[in-house]
Amino acid sequence: MLIDSHCHLDRLKGAPDKASLDQIIQQAHARDVAYFLCVNVRQQGFEAMRERMATYEQVFLSCGVHPLDVQEGLDVAQIKAFANDSKVVAIGETGLDYFYANETKAMQQQCFEQQVALAVEVNKPLIIHTRDAREDTLAILRNGHADKVAGVLHCFTEDWEMAKAAMDLGFYISVSGIATFKNAGQLRSVIRKVPQDRLLVETDAPYLAPVPHRGQENQPAFVRDIAEFVAELRGEKYEEVAAYTTGNFFRLFKDAARLAGR
Repeated sequence: MLIDSHCHLDRLKGAPDKASLDQIIQQAHARDVAYFLCVNVRQQGFEAMRERMATYEQVFLSCGVHPLDVQEGLDVAQIKAFANDSKVVAIGETGLDYFYANETKAMQQQCFEQQVALAVEVNKPLIIHTRDAREDTLAILRNGHADKVAGVLHCFTEDWEMAKAAMDLGFYISVSGIATFKNAGQLRSVIRKVPQDRLLVETDAPYLAPVPHRGQENQPAFVRDIAEFVAELRGEKYEEVAAYTTGNFFRLFKDAARLAGR
């Protein structure tokens, strides 16, 4: 069994209605994907996402504001209310992105700090996006006592020092389709070093489709390709990777484990 630990089912162009989304989920099930974490990036979009995912027991949710969406504002009280929903298992996607939006650095930092504090308050793990902001990301996590709730550095693309520092705070490292790209040599060397008990797999669908699906819209079924790639890269069996990444997911996202009866 696999879990797509980070996807955006509500943003799939190939699933404009329930019938097409049903089909995408069925295609994922056919490739051993049993559960999905549908990640929120704009608090203005949370309610529509929640409504669309309401009938899928195998889909868990998060709530938060992405660093590239901070200009739309953050209402902490509203995010806290969203976090009370029974399907919400994490706070985020939050973090820092100085690569695409260095001009909003101060606003990103404030928004990130507030969401770290909220995660600690409501006792839910964090989903972190970080790009070109290693020192500030780690400083905000440390200063905000994020180790109390831990979380995941999703779609990891950083170096081993960043991975180790995050794991020292109790965080997990999530592998996306980027690991399959030709220019991902440094990332692959990091993935080989991450202990089994700290690794997750994800698609980040509809973005970043892995080889051999480059050029297509990414979808949760492709997490199987990522897991198989990780297994080959680390000299492990696919079944082993599927088992320990699933166990890691439910150990980190305890509310998801409860909902799944685990």
